[in-house]
Amino acid sequence: MKDHSLFKPFQYKNLQLKNRIVMAPMTRSKSPNGIPTEDVAKYYQRRAQGEVGLILSEGTVINRPASSNDNNVPRFHGENSLKKWKVVIDAVHEAGGKMAPQIWHMGKMKPHQSGWLPPTPFEGPADMSLEDIHTTIEAYAQAALDAKNLGFDTVEVHGAHGYLIDQFFWDGMNTRKDEFGGSSIKERSRFGIEVIKAIRAKVGPDFPILLRLSQWKQQNYEAKLAQTPKEMEEWLLPLSEAGVDIFHCSQRRFWEPEFADSDLNFAGWAKKITGKPTITVGSVGLSNVDFIQSFKGQSAEAGSLEELTRRLDRGDFDLVAVGRALLSDPMWVKKVKEERFADLTGFNPADLAVLT
Repeated sequence: MKDHSLFKPFQYKNLQLKNRIVMAPMTRSKSPNGIPTEDVAKYYQRRAQGEVGLILSEGTVINRPASSNDNNVPRFHGENSLKKWKVVIDAVHEAGGKMAPQIWHMGKMKPHQSGWLPPTPFEGPADMSLEDIHTTIEAYAQAALDAKNLGFDTVEVHGAHGYLIDQFFWDGMNTRKDEFGGSSIKERSRFGIEVIKAIRAKVGPDFPILLRLSQWKQQNYEAKLAQTPKEMEEWLLPLSEAGVDIFHCSQRRFWEPEFADSDLNFAGWAKKITGKPTITVGSVGLSNVDFIQSFKGQSAEAGSLEELTRRLDRGDFDLVAVGRALLSDPMWVKKVKEERFADLTGFNPADLAVLT
C-alpha cells in the first residue's frame, strides 16, 4: 500500500504533504465559549500521529458578532482563542502533521437547539449593509493572516453548504439588487471573490488558499448553483483568478457525475475548468468491507476505493478528503497504509458525542 497513489506526496506552492489523504472538516462543538481546549488539541494531534496528509479543522468562525449559532463552535479571533489555536497547530506539527483552519461565517441561521443566541441578529445577504459586507470581508482576511502568523500550513475558506458565502452564490437567498447581487452565478460570486482577494492581499502569494464549495445545501440537497459546465466556468474561473489555489469540492457521493454525458464528478470538473488542484469528498471510506474487498481486487462498486483510485490515477483530482471514518478512527490512514484492514473500526455515530 505504501506505493498506492493515495500515498504519493503532494506539493503545491509551499504546501508539502506526505500523502493525498485529507481530514475533512467536521463540526465537533467541543470548545466552550469558542475557545479550543487541550482535548481539541489532542484530537487533532492524534490524526497527525495517524499520518493524515492534511488536517482541515472543524469550521472556526470569523470576527463577526453573529458568525455562529453555537457557543461551543471554536472562534478564530480574540486573544484567548488564538492562543489555544497556537497550542493546536504546535501539537499537530510536533506529530509531523500539516493543518489548515477552516474559517467560517454561518450566515442566516436558525437558533441552535441549545437556545444560545449571538449578541446580534443572524445576518445573510439580504440583511447586510455595504459596510457590513466590507467589514466581514476584512474579518475573513484577518483570520487568514492570523492562521499564517500562528504557523498553520494553509487556510481553507468555507464557501459551501448554505452558509454565508454560499448564500451569496445562491439565488434562493441572494436577492440583492446592488453589486453583490445579480441574476447570474457570476454576478452573485462577487462577495466570495472579494473575500479571496482580501485574503490573498494579506497572506501574500505563496501561502495556499483552499476554498470549499458545494452544489447542494443543507436546506436543499437537490440544489445546483451551476446547472451546466458553462455556468460552472462562470462560477469557478473568477474565484480561481482571485487567488484560490485548491478547490475542495463537496458532494454527498464522490462517484456521482456532476453533469450528463461525462462521468467527471464535481472535483473533476473543477480541475478541468480551472487547472488548479482539487480535493474530492463524499462518503469515502465509510464501508470497511468495500475497503478490504477493493484492495483485494474483489469490488468495483460505485463507491469503492477501486473506483476512487481509478479517478485519482486518471487525474480527475489530486487529494481525497475523508470525514466520518477518520472521526471514529484516528489511525485510519496508517492502518490502510499498513494493510491492517481488519483493524479498521468503521464509523460509529456514537463517536459524534466525544473527541475520540
